[in-house]
Amino acid sequence: MRMITKLFLFLTFFTFSIKGESHPKQVVEEIFAMADIKINGDRPSDILVYDDRFYERVIKDGSLGLGESYMDGWWDAKELDVFMHKLLSADLANKVKPTWEMRWNYIKAKIFNMQEKSRSSQVIQEHYELGDDLYEHMLGTTLAYTCAYWKNCATLDDAQIAKFDLIAKKAGLKPGMRVLDLGCGWGGFASYIAKNYGVDVVAVNLSEKQCAYAKKISQGLSVEVRNQDYRDVSGTFDRIISIGLMEHIGVKNYRGFMELIHRCLKNDGLALVHTIGRDTTGITCDPWIHRYIFPNGHLPSITQVGKSIEGLFVMEDWHNLSTNYDTTLVAWFHNFEKNWEKIKTAYPQNFYKMWKYYLLSCAGAFRARDIQLWQVVLSKNGVSGGYESIR
Repeated sequence: MRMITKLFLFLTFFTFSIKGESHPKQVVEEIFAMADIKINGDRPSDILVYDDRFYERVIKDGSLGLGESYMDGWWDAKELDVFMHKLLSADLANKVKPTWEMRWNYIKAKIFNMQEKSRSSQVIQEHYELGDDLYEHMLGTTLAYTCAYWKNCATLDDAQIAKFDLIAKKAGLKPGMRVLDLGCGWGGFASYIAKNYGVDVVAVNLSEKQCAYAKKISQGLSVEVRNQDYRDVSGTFDRIISIGLMEHIGVKNYRGFMELIHRCLKNDGLALVHTIGRDTTGITCDPWIHRYIFPNGHLPSITQVGKSIEGLFVMEDWHNLSTNYDTTLVAWFHNFEKNWEKIKTAYPQNFYKMWKYYLLSCAGAFRARDIQLWQVVLSKNGVSGGYESIR
């Protein structure tokens, strides 16, 4: 997912309040018991501990320790997504205080611009340019790394095409329109709408590898692929689409992002922003996700999205598709697991466990409704006669 996805796992055991002195194993057992999870139980959601150092590590390092100890083979669960779903559904966030590292990440996001231009390429290099073989085997034929739309669909490819069509219909695409695709990934959406809706597309992406792929698959279509930072975009467009970019631009840049969309959008145009988000404003990102998956990312809250569009746009439609992301992540994991033997020589020894933890823990988070997936439709002056919501 382009997400970057940040997974907010409020698993912070260090400051958990338990009366009297307790052994680390007892502390962790009591915390997991709140989520109906047993140590070395026989249910899919139960945790199997292979190394007793696990308990102190989780108490000391919270969610970072939980993820790293999984990568080290100290524990497992029969169904990792089920384990994470139960853990997050237990609302431990309101029972356990955040660690200093999580507080520090929040302070940094407030004080510093962690997604300024000099930092923006970090996530590109560390995540999106890992290797086309990984993504080709995991994502399916569309190479879409964002939430699919599973209504009336049984396969990942069909669900991704349904997502392309859903966005195109929400945006009201018509032949001859000029469309800006901000953060175009491997170019699947840009190519699809150029071919099937007759629009002219400018597709923007910071990843050189993704841009090269997008150019290759869009040959013969009315698609211009630009390898540039979104902040450098100019021109005017009938429609502006952003699928999975907002998670990477940072809270200090949300207003500037929306101002750019406003500046480049025609007065009668529509914009659609597809983004992972959170219901509350607060701690920025999970330390494990920040360290191993999506550095410098941030999930916007409802309040932050609202403030970013205030005075610029009319919010025409706000669609929550979060349970679709659970299904999408599980499908990605099944593809990844099925093809791992074909690609494993190109990756470090513990990459399989790291990637499994990433995909299935995120699936559990969406299933628990701990994080959301929104599609927000915006207009400058309001759609005459009202906007018709499309589902």
